[in-house]
Amino acid sequence: MLAEGMAIYNPGEELPGGDTSHHKPRNRDVFTHASANMRLANRLRFELGDSVFADIWLPSPSTSTASDGLGPLYNAHACEECHPRDGRGHPPTANWPNDRAVSMFLRLSIPPQTLEHHQLLKSGKVGVIPEPVYGGQLQNFSINGLSEEGHMHISYTEKTVNMADGTEIRLRKPEYTVSELNFGPLHPDVMLSPRVAPHMLGLLLLEAIPESDILSLSDPDDTDGDGISGRPNRVWDMFSEQQALGRFGWKAGNPTVIQQTVSALSNDIGIATPYMPSSSGDCTSAQITCLSQPNGNTPLQENTEASSIVVEQLVIYTGNLGPPARPDALKPEVLRGKRVFQRIGCHKCHQPSFQTAYRPDLAEQSAQLIWPYSDLLLHDMGEGLADHRPEYLASGREWRTPPLWGIGLTETVSGHSNFLHDGRARNLLEAILWHGGEAEASRQQVINLTSSERHALITFLNSL
Repeated sequence: MLAEGMAIYNPGEELPGGDTSHHKPRNRDVFTHASANMRLANRLRFELGDSVFADIWLPSPSTSTASDGLGPLYNAHACEECHPRDGRGHPPTANWPNDRAVSMFLRLSIPPQTLEHHQLLKSGKVGVIPEPVYGGQLQNFSINGLSEEGHMHISYTEKTVNMADGTEIRLRKPEYTVSELNFGPLHPDVMLSPRVAPHMLGLLLLEAIPESDILSLSDPDDTDGDGISGRPNRVWDMFSEQQALGRFGWKAGNPTVIQQTVSALSNDIGIATPYMPSSSGDCTSAQITCLSQPNGNTPLQENTEASSIVVEQLVIYTGNLGPPARPDALKPEVLRGKRVFQRIGCHKCHQPSFQTAYRPDLAEQSAQLIWPYSDLLLHDMGEGLADHRPEYLASGREWRTPPLWGIGLTETVSGHSNFLHDGRARNLLEAILWHGGEAEASRQQVINLTSSERHALITFLNSL
């Protein structure tokens, strides 16, 4: 068995982040460690970024210029509230008392209504048309003296999938509503998209993958006839002021770690930076009381609430969270599960490995063999997972292939095993059985696996 397994072992796959991979204990803090090859010059900036990531932002005016400027509307007080211990968020349930969707929120947008809307979308400078009153996402918290926007509610209906060996698997399908709206009704054509905060591993490694290598995997017209037609999202890069390859977010809506960072600061916490200088965050022109609230802008933070230095520290921290090494990568059952993974075609979207580019600006991430198990492309995942909300080139049925590294440590780090963009799957098998569209053929093969093969597949995924 071992000899058979060794035939599919690839040198280096036990180090998913190459030299950035660490061998720290696989406990609840396993996602919080720096790239193992981090230069001394970056160590202090990493530690400072860690402090900013955990920092609780306060409403203005406060006594601290370093953490002044929360909101006025927001989803979390701190980065770490959405990504506890740099791990994955979860949908609100009774298992987390008083949890008002801190690590999950609803994105909002509407179909284009005017010629200007159509022109904006066609220009590629925006990916969506925000809801005219509530903006790009629903904020369920607010500072004192201001009403929050509203509250997300989730109800579930169940359906049964019968596996070939007689096992019954119950899946839960979520439905989303919004109540207690404090700024009037939502637009009648509003589109809602639930988003759970993902874990933070290896972000700058993903940024260092050559664009040409990602694009080489794209096959939008399925010319090879394998049923897989991944395609890139093209999004607006606010720093280069041109369209770029989307790499981050559930629909690959951001091109770089820094843009993902400043977008989250603005939209999730309401913090102004030199790159997104609105001190009112996601407040819209229709929310007059929100726009009139005090802000935390100060010359000490470049007349914003978080300076470019603070942003740089956050990028160093979040971008350099090293993927943990895989101590079980060579175990026979893991290698057997890897063979099942490949046989049923999962690797066609969950691309196992890349070689990162030589990047003098990213010393830790430069020229590394990495194993993210993602092609970073958009794939049609079928009607079951559709949110019916386009974002740039991504349709309402398309999602970016999420990296799988660290997935087996989710329960250890985050205390749950909820997966997919909205956390509907309560374990890895449920997540697989929600796959449709381009993954429908692989899903059917999973249904037809023996219980032994299914166990091996899950064992492999848990080893990542």
